[in-house]
Amino acid sequence: MTDRTPDPQRLHIVLLGERNSGKSSLLNAIAGQKAAIVSDVPGTTTDCVSKPIEIPGLGPCVLVDTAGLDDCGELGLKRVQSTLEALRSADIVLVVADALTGRMPDVPDCSASVVIPVVNKAGDSTETSTLETAMKKRFGKEAVRVNALNGEGIPALISAIQENIPEDWNTPLLTAGVAREGDLVLLVMPQDSEAPKGRLILPQQQTIRELLDRHCRVVCCQPSSLQDTLASLKDTPTAIIADSQVLAQIGPLKPEGCTLTSFSILLAAAKGDITYFKKSAEAIDRLGEDSRVLIAEACTHVPASEDIGRVKIPALLRQRAGNGLRVDVVSGRDFPVDLRPYDLVIHCGACMFNRRYVLSRVEQARKQGVPITNYGVTIAYIKNLL
Repeated sequence: MTDRTPDPQRLHIVLLGERNSGKSSLLNAIAGQKAAIVSDVPGTTTDCVSKPIEIPGLGPCVLVDTAGLDDCGELGLKRVQSTLEALRSADIVLVVADALTGRMPDVPDCSASVVIPVVNKAGDSTETSTLETAMKKRFGKEAVRVNALNGEGIPALISAIQENIPEDWNTPLLTAGVAREGDLVLLVMPQDSEAPKGRLILPQQQTIRELLDRHCRVVCCQPSSLQDTLASLKDTPTAIIADSQVLAQIGPLKPEGCTLTSFSILLAAAKGDITYFKKSAEAIDRLGEDSRVLIAEACTHVPASEDIGRVKIPALLRQRAGNGLRVDVVSGRDFPVDLRPYDLVIHCGACMFNRRYVLSRVEQARKQGVPITNYGVTIAYIKNLL
């Protein structure tokens, strides 16, 4: 992996603490460069600052600097909310406390992440010892002493991160249950108005790269040339991976013994809870004129006339439930805290989010008793292909 590794495939390390505890200085010290603005003025860090880096022994990572948990006022509360949102994607949380103030930050629930307590500006003082004792009692492990301004303790902190990498942080292989090493795999990829000019969308790129890394033979075609492509192949493909919107078109042409799936379903299995997604899809049969559905897009883009989330899926749902069905759309990090007004949440493949963040949204819906599925599972269910 190189600097071009997409952020969702990087280890996410989020720095958490009060204003002026040294989070930005610590990020710069770990990164070895001035990636975040440092100032003595409280509240200098307003929006979250992300810095993709490579750390020896860790590989591709993302360091995320956040606003202080003790920020106040109307804008301050919004900054804190942004910090809590960043926390949802954290694989590792560095809880930073300032030894000079001796205060331990009021940290929210970080149980989904590995927490490493850090005492900044540490010295041989009663305040430092007292703070370290409090942090050990709170987080169950010894705090790492650092001085972010002169770099003291940074190697020890990096070692602590290396030793505490969560076993489940990495996204599983997209094609693990679909193809084996050396298999022939056919990818069907419509290049319509939604496809970015001159390049492939991220799920297609990732799938191709992963299959090549596994020494598979990869053949790509448009839906219109699928029949000719199959006829030209000496061997029958082990699997056909297609865009969700053409699954029904491909079904009748699929050779016997060949697996058919979609890029979106592969992402659902690798990043989310595919079992809950499949069970949640049954809620489609219960939708009616008075129902309400939330479409959640990971990326932000200008909608196209053929947009799958804003146009095609709502049209498919209304064909079954009636034109009165209400469909709301959110994008990026916008996601309602209260999902209970919705009868179903349908998420995109989430190629722009890491696994930890997707699972946090799934868990949020599950706790509120709201079914959540994704684009590919939805289309496959409606087309009786699931």
